[in-house]
Amino acid sequence: MTNETSDRAPAPEPIAASAPRSRRRAAGGWGIFVVAALVTGLLSGALGAVAVVNVMSPRTASGTASQPGTLVSNLRLDESSAITSAVEKTSPAVVVIQTTVASARGTGTGIGSGIVFDANGWILTNKHVVDGASALKVILADTRSFDGTVYGIDPLTDLAIVKIKASGLPTAQIGSSAELAIGQLAIAIGDPLGTFENTVTTGVVSGLGRQIQAGDVTDLSGEQLNNLIQTDAAINPGNSGGPLLNSAGQVIGVNTAVAGSAQGIGFAIPIDVAKPLMQQALAGKQLTRPWIGVYYVPVTREIASERKLPVENGALVDAPGNAGPAVVAGGPAERAGLQAGDVIVAVDGAAVDATHDLSTLIVPHEPGDKVTLTINRGGATKELTVTLGTLPTNG
Repeated sequence: MTNETSDRAPAPEPIAASAPRSRRRAAGGWGIFVVAALVTGLLSGALGAVAVVNVMSPRTASGTASQPGTLVSNLRLDESSAITSAVEKTSPAVVVIQTTVASARGTGTGIGSGIVFDANGWILTNKHVVDGASALKVILADTRSFDGTVYGIDPLTDLAIVKIKASGLPTAQIGSSAELAIGQLAIAIGDPLGTFENTVTTGVVSGLGRQIQAGDVTDLSGEQLNNLIQTDAAINPGNSGGPLLNSAGQVIGVNTAVAGSAQGIGFAIPIDVAKPLMQQALAGKQLTRPWIGVYYVPVTREIASERKLPVENGALVDAPGNAGPAVVAGGPAERAGLQAGDVIVAVDGAAVDATHDLSTLIVPHEPGDKVTLTINRGGATKELTVTLGTLPTNG
């Protein structure tokens, strides 16, 4: 049985298939924690080979004495310098977010991290860090403290925008997550346990396009998060909302979740997913997400074989069991002529595959944008132009 999902639900356009076991969220009290992380790498055997060559060949071809271990030492020095430089550049823009949460059980507190992306007090963080908070306090790296307000919460992913009344703030350099490579250096900065501000951990990007089911600490609620960066830096409660950096000190992701049943497995939301929200906030617009109006199943070789599909990658437009039609009546997809059984194989020429599902390719757009869907219908390929709608907040 395949899992089928809908872009009507408040999860990536639409939510993709099944996800691993529930992950616990972590952000400091009242079950609003979620943490994200990055990934370790193993130095290759090439370094060992270099050491052997240095021992066996005390002189270079030119006759001058070689320095055993020099290449290895320089490599470590370069990596260390890159990390130090990246942290110096970004850490002034990483903030601590303290929350007060009032409920029938009383008043609790939570804590997370955030990223200043505009000097006039605009901060990117996780939705679960601030959602439901009755009061926010934002503490800058220079120890100044400000009251904060939630400008908006993303209806699709675990992201939110916070605003404080300040100007001239240090900002993080926003990079791109479009060309990430597994094994590249990754650096996480945050406030683990709400005690150790601007803690730095390092690792590598260990996976891309991951899906998890993220739940709160009670496991009574949760949501599916798609297209995540998998990382392995040491992450703890309070790191949620902090930046994941590349070696140049550019933000490539927002730390958001950690696998509670494993060690060294964490996740971050790609920064390209957050960029439209940041632009909307700076323009004074409500935070919205684009919507096609279909249910779909990500196509794999197994699905292609089972359904006798003519392609092995794409998004099969298919109804979620007996819950309703595959194409939402009156929605953007229906108006464009999309039909149940169509397989969407590309968006604006970019292939829909295991690491770039339909939601991944739609999310960077805004409602009102036009996209070209390449579809396979009964073995024939055709293109449809869809004007994206706005994701309904009620799913």
